[in-house]
Amino acid sequence: MGIYGVYIVSKSGGLIFNYDYTVPKIETEQTFGYPLDLKLSCENNRLLVSFGQRDNIKVGHVLLSINGVPVSGRKLEDGKDAIEMLDDITNYPLNLKFGRPKMTINEKIFLASMFYPLFAIASQLSPEPRSSGIETLEADTFKLQCFQTLTGVKFMVIADPTHVGLEQLLKKIYEIYADFALKNPFYSLEMPIRCELFDTNLQALLEQADKNNINSI
Repeated sequence: MGIYGVYIVSKSGGLIFNYDYTVPKIETEQTFGYPLDLKLSCENNRLLVSFGQRDNIKVGHVLLSINGVPVSGRKLEDGKDAIEMLDDITNYPLNLKFGRPKMTINEKIFLASMFYPLFAIASQLSPEPRSSGIETLEADTFKLQCFQTLTGVKFMVIADPTHVGLEQLLKKIYEIYADFALKNPFYSLEMPIRCELFDTNLQALLEQADKNNINSI
């Protein structure tokens, strides 16, 4: 359990900061016979499972290695074509490792831009006027906690569903943002946050929050 990451979205809906604190590594390695009972497709320069699930290998997982040789895009580290290797019956049995794909920065920007209209829709759907929008979003494997400032900047924390004290954590992150980003003479509003002091203090805060959460169990 713990905190997975922090996102900061500007008032116009753009991702201005992201920090991956602890991302759970989900990997499954199995030996497969021919024909392969998973369908793979090449998307965003990655071989993804597009159909079929087994032994914790799910749709969307990416092929990481074949017989221990890392896969990058369609190519193995030794230069062989992964698709051709998987289609050749003489290569079987094959040891394949699959895992959850690591999000690219473009995917994170896209997801942040998608949260912005959802937040606005939630505010409009509320039967009460001046709704704050989405504050908490819970799933079986994670919790998203959001805090919006008076200026419209949104701070989001992704954490384990059992993690407590996320509201207070977001307010402390906002204080760090005010102290080390907004007071930085070289920082411009709505622009990506690139400040070493902000990064250092944020990391220390997340470590303390994780420690406090473990002690409270």
